[in-house]
Amino acid sequence: MAAFDTTRTTYGSTGLFGRFGALVAAATGAFAAWNDARVTRNALNGLSDRELADIGMCRGDIDGVATGKTVF
Repeated sequence: MAAFDTTRTTYGSTGLFGRFGALVAAATGAFAAWNDARVTRNALNGLSDRELADIGMCRGDIDGVATGKTVF
């Protein structure tokens, strides 16, 4: 005789704790990305115009590189 258990939740659905964990993970990831961009921006702003030119950049490129929108 075969039985089918229908009292369990379906696979792939997350409960309250799973959703909270995903929210915390997303917030942590966003904070890490922001901090990486901040550190990169500060390091590039510390270079002189000559040093930036040596690596093929100008001051206007710093924000794009820090956020990952412009790749050199």
